[in-house]
Amino acid sequence: MARSETIASGPGSRALIVDIIRSSGPISRVELVQATNLTQPTISNIVRQLLASGVIRESGRVPSSGGKPRTLLEINPSALYAVGVQLGFEAMTFVAAGVGGGTVARQLVDGASLSDPQRVVERLAEQFRIFVGTAGIPVDSIAGVAVVVPGPLSPTLGTMFRSPTLRQWEGFPLADALGELLPVPVLLDNDAAAAAIGEFWTRRVPRTETFATVYMGTGIGAGVVLDGALHRGASSNAAELGHMSIDAAGILCSCGNTGCVERYAAPAAVLDEARRARQDFRGLDLRFTEESTGQDFDRLARAAVGGHEAAITLIRRSADLLAAAVVSFSNAFDLDSIVLAGPSFAIAGSLYAKAIRTRTEHASFARQAHGITIEIAANPRDSAAIGAAALVLQSSVAPGHGPVLSA
Repeated sequence: MARSETIASGPGSRALIVDIIRSSGPISRVELVQATNLTQPTISNIVRQLLASGVIRESGRVPSSGGKPRTLLEINPSALYAVGVQLGFEAMTFVAAGVGGGTVARQLVDGASLSDPQRVVERLAEQFRIFVGTAGIPVDSIAGVAVVVPGPLSPTLGTMFRSPTLRQWEGFPLADALGELLPVPVLLDNDAAAAAIGEFWTRRVPRTETFATVYMGTGIGAGVVLDGALHRGASSNAAELGHMSIDAAGILCSCGNTGCVERYAAPAAVLDEARRARQDFRGLDLRFTEESTGQDFDRLARAAVGGHEAAITLIRRSADLLAAAVVSFSNAFDLDSIVLAGPSFAIAGSLYAKAIRTRTEHASFARQAHGITIEIAANPRDSAAIGAAALVLQSSVAPGHGPVLSA
C-alpha cells in the first residue's frame, strides 16, 4: 500500500529525487517539492547537480497556473550504462542497460558448466570486451559490471558460500578475480535479489510501494524492495523464499532445513516426480540429467500449456505449493505487488500466476485492507541479468540505495 513521503533533507535526498523522477516520468521542480516535503532550495541544489552530471535532463515546459511555465525533468537514459551478467550452469546472459533501465544490448553464451572457475572468469572477461565492442558502448561510459548467481553468497567478500548448480565455485573469489581483468568496477550479487531491483527500476515502480519479485530458475528465490532499496538483511541473503518450510516433518533440504518449498515446487523437484512416472511423459524428450534441468522443465511446461494431462498435474501441484509459500512470504512483508521472474516462468508463468493470485485473494492476511497485484515479468529469462545492470545503475545515480561501487 502506497505511503506518503516523510523523508527529511540529508544524504538520502538525491536518491529520493532520482527515484521520483524515474517513477513519475517528466516532473517539475514544484511537483518535486510537493512530493518530498523538501525545501525549494534543497530541490534546486540537487536538481542542479543531477543536470550537471547528465543523470537527468530538461524535457520541455508546461503552462503554470501563475507565473512562468514549469520546466519538466526526466531521466536521461544515455547518461550512463551498466552491464549485468547472469552466470549459470547452462548459459551466461549479458545485458547492457541505460540509466532508464532499458536494455540496449543482449547476448547469450555458454555457461560455466563444470569448467574451472578461473578459466570461466577469463572467458567472461573476454566476452565482456566483445559484447561492449559489438554494441558500440564506450568503456568509459560504463559504470560497472554486476555478476549475479544463485545464493547464498557474500557480496562483501565476492564469493559464493553454497550453490545448487555451481558447486565448484564455493569460496572462489569471483568478484576479485574478475575485477583484476576488467577496467570497470565489479559487483557480485544474488540473482533473485537483482531481479527485484531490475523489475522495480524498469517498471518505474514508486518507491512508496512494498514490492517483491519471486524468482524461479532451477531453484526458487525472491527479492524485496522497501522504500526504493533492496532489503538486504544481516548478510545480503534476505528473502530466501525457496527455503521457507511448508512441512516441518518433510524432506531434508541441502540448506539444513526440512520441508523447504524448493524441494517440492522447484523444477528439479517437479522433474523428479516426472522421472518416477516417466512412462507418462514419453515423447517429451526429457533427459533427466542435472545439466538438462532448465531445458527439461521448459519441455514439461510447454507440454502442460499444450494440454498434456500428466504435465498439467505436475505443474499445477508445483504452482499450488509455491502459492502457499508466497502467501506466507507476502504476509511477512505486507506486499503491494509481486512480479514472477526467472526462466522457469517463461512458458508456464500464467499457470503459476493464476495459482498465486487465487491463493493470495483468499488467504492473504491483509486482504481486507488491500489487494496484491501479481504479474509476470515482461522478459522472465533475462530478469536477473537486467537486474544486475540495474544494481549498478542504482548504485551510481542513487547512492545510498545500492552497494558501493569501487574500482
